[in-house]
Formats: sequence, C-alpha cells, structure tokens
Amino acid sequence: MRKILLFCYILVLTLAGCARMGNPDGGWYDETPPRVVGASPTDKSVNVSSKKIAILFNEFIKLDNAQEKVVVSPPQLEVPEIKASGKSIIVTLLDSLKKNTTYTIDFSDAISDNNENNPMGNYTYSFSTGAEIDTFEVSGYVLEAQNLEPLKGVLVGLYSNLEDTAFTKTPMQRVSRSDSRGHFVIKGVAPGHYRIYALEDMDGDYMYTQKSERLAFLRDTIIPTAKADIRQDTLWKDSLHIESISRTGYTHFLPDDIVLQAFSTPLTNRYLVKTERQSPDHFSIFFSYGDSLQPIIKGLNFNEREAFIIEPSEKNDTMTYWLRDTALVNQDTLRMELTYRMTDSLGMLQPVTEELEVLAKQGYAKRMKQKQKEFDEWFKMQEKNRKKGLPYDSVMPAKPLALRFSVSGALDPDRNIFISSPTPLARIDTSRIHLYAKHDSLWYESRFKLRDVGRREHMLLGEWQPGTEYSLELDSAAFTDIYEGFSSKMKRGFKVKDYDAYSSFFVNISGLNGKPLVIQMLNSSDKVYKEQKTSNGQTEFYYVTPGTYYLRLFVDDNNNGLWDCGNYERGLQPEQVYYFHEEIECRAKWDVTREWNPLLRSLNRQKPAKITQQKADKERTVKKNRNAERAKAMGIPYIPQDY
Repeated sequence: MRKILLFCYILVLTLAGCARMGNPDGGWYDETPPRVVGASPTDKSVNVSSKKIAILFNEFIKLDNAQEKVVVSPPQLEVPEIKASGKSIIVTLLDSLKKNTTYTIDFSDAISDNNENNPMGNYTYSFSTGAEIDTFEVSGYVLEAQNLEPLKGVLVGLYSNLEDTAFTKTPMQRVSRSDSRGHFVIKGVAPGHYRIYALEDMDGDYMYTQKSERLAFLRDTIIPTAKADIRQDTLWKDSLHIESISRTGYTHFLPDDIVLQAFSTPLTNRYLVKTERQSPDHFSIFFSYGDSLQPIIKGLNFNEREAFIIEPSEKNDTMTYWLRDTALVNQDTLRMELTYRMTDSLGMLQPVTEELEVLAKQGYAKRMKQKQKEFDEWFKMQEKNRKKGLPYDSVMPAKPLALRFSVSGALDPDRNIFISSPTPLARIDTSRIHLYAKHDSLWYESRFKLRDVGRREHMLLGEWQPGTEYSLELDSAAFTDIYEGFSSKMKRGFKVKDYDAYSSFFVNISGLNGKPLVIQMLNSSDKVYKEQKTSNGQTEFYYVTPGTYYLRLFVDDNNNGLWDCGNYERGLQPEQVYYFHEEIECRAKWDVTREWNPLLRSLNRQKPAKITQQKADKERTVKKNRNAERAKAMGIPYIPQDY
C-alpha cells in the first residue's frame, strides 16, 4: 500500500513537472528543526570518564548565545569550551570530573539549523561518572522580592549540605539559570534532601561571597519526587477552532512551584565617598552609609564655631553645610579636619580623622566678574531709559528669593501645598502670607497653618473645600533667608477640584488577618499613587483621579511603614509583597470595591503583565506552512518534506 501511495505522489509530481519544469525559485523552505543522530559518549551513558562530548545532528547547526543559555551542572569553575562545528557540537569540560555524579548540559533553545534558523527546542544532554544516572528535576521561579518582577539570568542551585554556611563556603552542587519569565529547571537531581538558593553571581564562584550579590533563599527542605501524569495538548485549526485534543502520558517531577524572592543586602560599610561645593554658599560631604553621630569639623583656615547650618539627608549619609558668614562664602578654599566614624576590617565603626580641602566650583574672581557684567548690562538699560525720559532705577535691585510652590492650577482636597526655598530660611512673617477663598463671587480670608518639614521646606495646610477657588498671596519679604535675601510679592490662584471629579476605591483583604499591611495604589508605571496602612484588611482610598490603577501590598512586619529587605546572616526573609492580578478602572463619581485574598494565586502569577517590566522573550518556533503556500501560489502539488 505504501509503495502504491508513493508511486501516485511521484506520478503527480512528474505530470506537474511537464507543465512547469523545476522547483519554485530558490527551492523549498527548510521547515524541520535539527535532530540528534548520535553522541559520543551516548546520551545518558554511565561510567563515563571522558571530558570531551561530541553531539551529532542530521544537518548543519548553529548555537545562539551559548555563554548565556547553555548551563552545565554540576557548575564548572573553569568555563567549559562549547563550539558548534558543521553538523556537531563539541563540549570540553575543563574541571576534573566528580565520582558517581550525573552531569547535565542544558542547551535550552540555543540550537537551531543553519539555513532557516529553525529552533530544535529545549535539549539537555546527560551522562554519569557512576553506575547510575540521576533524573529528578526541581523547578520554579525567581522574582524580585520588592515588586515581583521576573528575574532573568539568575543562578539557582541546590545543596545537599543543609547547613547555612554551605551557601557561603562551598559552590552549588546542581545549578540552573532563570529565563526571561524568571523560570528555572534544575535537572539531573539525585534522591535526597536539599536546600535551594538563587544568586546573582558577580564573581563566578557559585556561592554567596559578596554583599553586593543579589540572593534568595528558602528555609524549607526540598525533596525531589516524580509521578506519572497526563498532559492535555490542544491542536488549533485557527485562533477560534480546535482541531483535536490529545492526552499524553509523561513523568511529572516535583516540586515544580518553588518561588524564590531575591533581594539585595544593603551595604552597611561606612566610608567617606567625596566632598562637593557646587555653590559657594554650601558644601556637601557624602558617605557610603549613614550614622547616628554627625561628623565633627575643625577649621584649619577658618573658625568653625557657629559657621554652619547643617542639613542632613534622610538617611544621614550626606551632610550639607550652609555657610552663615558671607566672608566664608567668598573664600574659595576651605581647609578642615573631618572626624567621622568609618567601618573597620571587623565591621565595627571606629573614629578617623582626615584633612580635607573643599574648593568652590567657581572662584570668587570669576563670580565677581559675572556680577560686574550683569551690573553693566543693567546700568546700560537704565541709562537708555533716563535719556528717553522713561522710568529708571538708581539702585540695582537684589535678586528675589526664588521660592517654589507645589501647586499649579488645581489641588486635590487631600493634598497640601509645599513651599521650598533654595537656601535656609532665617525668618518667616506669616502676617505677610494670605490665603483667600472665593464664595458667591466674593473673596474671604481662609485659615491656614504653616508647618516646618525641613530646613528649606514648609507645608501650608488649609481647610480645602472641594469646588472652591483659592488665591495664595505673599507680600514682599514674607520669607527671608540667612543671607538677607527675601521673597518678592507673589500671587498664585488655584482651584480645589469638586467631589464629582473623583472616584473612590475600597478594598477588603482576606487571608492576612491581623497582620500590619501597607496597601498601595499604583499607576501604569508601577509607581505609588496613594497608600494606606491597615491591620483589619479594610482600606479606603478617596479622591482618586479617574484612570487605570493597580494594587500592591506588603506585610509590614516591623510596623515602620517601609518595605524592608531580607538578611541572610540573620535568616530574615524580605517583607512579603503581593499584587492584585487585575487592573482597576476608576471613573468619576464611581465607588469601586474589590475583594482580595492574596494567598489564592501563586506569586509568579500575580503581577499584571501591563506593569511587568521584564517581558518574556518571544518563543522561538519553526516557521510552518511556507512550502504549502508557495506550492499553492505556483499551482503545483506539495508533498510534506518529512513524508
């Protein structure tokens, strides 16, 4: 029967050839991926002693990004040589082979044919130096702990040594790397009990030796198992119609749902980074880490007593010194002794003293020349006005203090106005600050409070009424800085938006009862728009600007209102983060409510795709049906190549 069918195909092709000689221009496309036809040693061989492996294929092949995609396990401290040559791949292991050990070479999707780039698909070669080959697998995902982003290219490894020190003293036993989805599969695992870790291995030693290396760990013990299972495969006619559904038996390796949450340990070693004097009126000293004790400055060419207004950063890792005396401002070089605490070789803070020279970025002479130029230009303009009989000034006015205001046009009812000064303030005259509200076409004075939230920033709190127009007005010299610069007269109008311009959002969280939670509404850039703390799982967000939002929460274990990373030395996991898996549409005048149990979905399936920055790589597939389409266009019959 087969011979008769083949004869019929040949006859059809012959008749077609009489009408049209030859194949289509360029010949048929290659639509079949390469396949392995042999290997030396044979795949899954035992008692292997050779460190050179040759894998043979049925056609010319190439390797795509072998250094990143091909993973050898156990890990090799000396990088193996992996080369594609013609119809073969040659792998040479440079490390000594371990006794009674299964070796796997996972090529992932790096292999494709040389002509049409048809990918072979995930392929793993294995052999054993002992009498048995290990076949268990464990798999899961690596995510960034703070935002559940999939992490690509992170090393994931197993230890049969269950001690905590194994991760910091010895290389991983079996390894894999996470793909663009954060997914990993560790193959060739022997029966037993393991601990699992993830590592952004900066120095290539397959263990955690540097604090700068991102890591993840689980305290749970991993026990590999396997069971017989059924996989359902669906073949589609097109995007809407199913052609067939087949059920295929396979070996299901467990666990396959491990989630590792990676974090970076804060670098707490403290040392002096640099000094800067971008402007003559202040200089800054930068440290690698903060300290509760401020540095001590002793002036060597100036008197440091009452010389500064000190402005520390939020984390006390940067100290800014504003010079009170204009004589010091005009001094180009400040020489000083700086005493501060630095981390020693044992990790302890010890006082050290250094001599520093802090130079102004722009010297006094150059600044004076620039001021003279500005004066000359001003004077020339006044002379022109005087000769033309126009108003003119006899004294050049000082530049006003350039205040910045956080409001422009519209204000949310739950927000306040921040007023920032470029220099430290010496005085604020609240009698020169006026806030007016408009009611029935008339303006009335409105009450406010001014709260100091920093050396150079104040918050103006008002009784904001939705739908009401306001006018914030400053008389001249309402704000005066330490250099006697003062603010000019200013008027700024704005309107507090009406209730109807907003949506309200309510979320009821279950599954985390009694835990302190911080709930965050996020915008389309995964940035926090609003946040609330709760311990009963009920959260209300008012005055939500219409738009599309996302929802995240973290369990605030230490109740400090901030997300905290883990600590491997202390065995602390990072504070747990969850994402609501759907986007939330808020419209004006709407009240939107969501019920959310964060524990019902695995962490790798929570973060919505639209705000996930690490997108999955496009899956490499064989280009099919091109020959059938070409034959149809040429008006000749087509016989599949794999017939």
